[in-house]
Amino acid sequence: MRKRFMQLAAAALAFCLSVPSAKAVTTNHSGEIMIRVGLASSSTHVPTGELEAAHLENEYGAGYRFGYYDSNLNFVELGRTSSEIKKAAVLKTENLYYGYLSTLRKNTYSASINSDIMVGCWHVQLSGSYSSFETAATAASGVNGAFVAWIKGEYQVRVGAYGSKSEAETALNSLGQGTIVGTSAYGVSIVETGTSRMLFQYDNGSSTALAIQPDVTGAKEVQTWFSGYKYRGGFQYQRRTGGNLTVVNIVTLEDYVNGVICFEMGREWPLEALKAQAMCARTYVLKNLNKHNSYGFDICPSTGCQVYHGMGDDSDNGPSETSLQAVAETAGMVVRYNGKLAETPYSSSFGGASEDAKLVWGTDTDVECPYLRGVEDPYEADLNDRNPRSPWTVSYTSAQLTQQLQKQGMGTGTSVDRLDLTYSKLGNVIQVVVHWANGKSNTISASNIRKRFGVDAIRFTVNGVGAGSTTPPSQSGGNQDIVINGSTISGGLDGKYAISGSGMVSPPVEKPYIITGTGSVSALETGGNVGGSNGSSSQPTNETVTVSGSTYTFNGGGFGHQLGMSQFGANAMARHGFTYDQIISFYYPGVKIEHF
Repeated sequence: MRKRFMQLAAAALAFCLSVPSAKAVTTNHSGEIMIRVGLASSSTHVPTGELEAAHLENEYGAGYRFGYYDSNLNFVELGRTSSEIKKAAVLKTENLYYGYLSTLRKNTYSASINSDIMVGCWHVQLSGSYSSFETAATAASGVNGAFVAWIKGEYQVRVGAYGSKSEAETALNSLGQGTIVGTSAYGVSIVETGTSRMLFQYDNGSSTALAIQPDVTGAKEVQTWFSGYKYRGGFQYQRRTGGNLTVVNIVTLEDYVNGVICFEMGREWPLEALKAQAMCARTYVLKNLNKHNSYGFDICPSTGCQVYHGMGDDSDNGPSETSLQAVAETAGMVVRYNGKLAETPYSSSFGGASEDAKLVWGTDTDVECPYLRGVEDPYEADLNDRNPRSPWTVSYTSAQLTQQLQKQGMGTGTSVDRLDLTYSKLGNVIQVVVHWANGKSNTISASNIRKRFGVDAIRFTVNGVGAGSTTPPSQSGGNQDIVINGSTISGGLDGKYAISGSGMVSPPVEKPYIITGTGSVSALETGGNVGGSNGSSSQPTNETVTVSGSTYTFNGGGFGHQLGMSQFGANAMARHGFTYDQIISFYYPGVKIEHF
């Protein structure tokens, strides 16, 4: 269980709704929607930066195919290795040496290493060109150290990988024919890992990038190791600025979703919760296909987008039978509002209520995204004993809080005097004004509160002081009046029964809910605390309280940005018998689930 918590905590998302409009999907010749995921890039949202050398290891040891992806992301084969080649490395075409690189803590190729295994950037090109890989490979087989290259649309045979022009000239004299060549700043070489044996070379300038499709047998379940994780699909290598390599995983939409939900949610969580997560993940990626297009891919593999590690590593953290079933049973299904793909943010937990996205990100929740107005969550608390982030406490002395804020450029040369906390009607802190001893102040918006104060969520009190809306309404029926369709019914739940989908009749659960004819789900309102829209309490908006003292203790619940779906809440709802579509309707009221 602890590993599951760590996975979920690490996967809390920092979404941003102000992204470019979604582009049309790319569909290959098999009708599959294809996704480009950045695995190594200069983008700050990709943990692995650009690489001098990128390593692949085929899980099945059946060789590699080389080529490129066309505009529809169909793989176009240009050549292949024998099926015996299990490990391959793609190198930028500069002098690189193989050995242990301490900065990466692994064996690799780098200009920073000194060793006897060197792949140079000078070659001897034999005379002539060839119409196919097979004819070029036949010609290369008769010359020691020769290999096939595809240079700007033409097959060539080249010999050696020399570290200097003079070494290449010596080889040329020995061969008796050919010319000395290199590549452009976009060229890449493929070698058998740990050796200087050239397998292929590719240089088509900036027009297209090298692609590698693992396995020459065409097996469907190939998984390939890259940077500690196994991935389905193929790989693209591009020297975007003529320097190091950007690496992109080209994968089908459903394989991408399989590689997300087991890292964004516990892989063995209830099926209906995982199905809801699959819906959110699939909708998110389709709506954000051009998010990182300037870096050569659609989506990043981190919390800047969605955590994606393909099929996982060897520690059983990849897709499970349950998560695979969740993706299969929702395949092709997305969340829409008014015919458009919905924004589907989610995070670990809310501590009692999500928030209006307008108050956090400035999203238009009046017209464009009314389904992101926030809802009270009576279910999530059921799993507080399993949720290490709810409740939580962060304590500072006045001096420590001053230091915490000064590290971020506020309150230089002074100290904290008091805090003004503004609460939304849902009980979340949507603004903090820090008053300083010198009479100045700083206003911190909802989207920056977590970072500025070092807290997990925006649902908290300070020194026990909060707003009335921080006390959640009673969810048990008891003898309080209940409200259904705007009508008050006396006597609460006494004498009432629940009928399940299978026709079973039983007393109501402790936390009853209502499903309307449109499929929206909300908590049952009691007469003592009649809810507003989406079941939220009708507390006054923008209630502000003031806190001061020698210490500042933040007591709160939840982990994440407070918008959309609570993952622990979805887990709890699934345990109560809710289906994935009911979970989606509860957290995103008014949306529809449809085929993409």
